[in-house]
Amino acid sequence: MSPLVKEFNDYRTKMNKVILDKNNLVMKRLWHLDTNTYEQGALDIKTKEMLGLVASMVLRCDDCIKYHLGKSLETGVTTEELYEVFAVANIVGGTIVIPHTRRAAEYWEALKGNDNKE
Repeated sequence: MSPLVKEFNDYRTKMNKVILDKNNLVMKRLWHLDTNTYEQGALDIKTKEMLGLVASMVLRCDDCIKYHLGKSLETGVTTEELYEVFAVANIVGGTIVIPHTRRAAEYWEALKGNDNKE
């Protein structure tokens, strides 16, 4: 696993545990609602992850982008599909999204195991 991916996953896991261990009902409900949102429904999980990725890019949340990139890979999103997602996010969000697209492309390459190749 790429160090970039490992660092993100380890930190996310650690801090989610810290937050959820505080036993705050609202935070637990929020986490549960988020989980339920991305389950199979009228839309398939892959589509929902791509929608989540577009929204995260437009909102410029790099942690959210990394999370949805990982889930997108798990659900079978191809690189070709991903770059169409990037295109939608950049059209909707404008050029301010370009730096996030760069980091998203870097993280995708790391997820795919291509981060050490020149």
